[in-house]
Amino acid sequence: MAAVPTPALAKAPRIAVVDYCKGNLMSVERGLRRAGADAFVTADVREIARADAIVLPGVGAFADAAATMRETGQMAAVRERIAAGVPFLGICLGLHLMFDEGAEGTDFEDGKVDNAHGLAVLPGVALAMPRVDDQGKCYKVPHVGWNSVDYVSEAETPLLASIPSGEYFYFTHSFVAPDTPCTVATTTHSISFPSVVSYRDTAFGVQFHPEKSSDAGMILLENFVGIVQTAKGA
Repeated sequence: MAAVPTPALAKAPRIAVVDYCKGNLMSVERGLRRAGADAFVTADVREIARADAIVLPGVGAFADAAATMRETGQMAAVRERIAAGVPFLGICLGLHLMFDEGAEGTDFEDGKVDNAHGLAVLPGVALAMPRVDDQGKCYKVPHVGWNSVDYVSEAETPLLASIPSGEYFYFTHSFVAPDTPCTVATTTHSISFPSVVSYRDTAFGVQFHPEKSSDAGMILLENFVGIVQTAKGA
């Protein structure tokens, strides 16, 4: 794929990469800059509120990330921006945090699960990936490596423009998001799980890491930057 010229930063959309003490922030920032954005890492809710778009990356436990976001005010700030239609992209743990709750890193007392609360943009609970499928076949968890992303319908999603169904992306995770009507693509590893979700065509989540997914990942990031540019010009 030919490199896409990066526009002057003064004209590029400003995309906040949220720093909540989890994840590969610098590689996500670099990927977005290569895709044509004026991307910057920030933990400041005022910067998040002013940005043209928000990216929530992450590698870590749901409960720890959610606690940090609540304490810093990031949870409320990001939720408000998504509700306002500001473009949003959640990556890996960032996808899980779009849901009501997550079981990862939570405490168990009296046999009851005390799940952590997420952004609640989408309904459901992010749960651990099973190590055995319905036929009893064992799978290695965490799921690490390249796997295909298969569309659930022919409906076009702007985030996936010019990316064919069945394209391979790089995954590393042991928890998965629940299936909802917002699931637009799935991947299979012991179970079929959502690998791309789309909420109102402005808020998206991906289970894989586009910043580590070679040409296909760069196309996806360019698509997201294009979505932000369109929203900014509207």
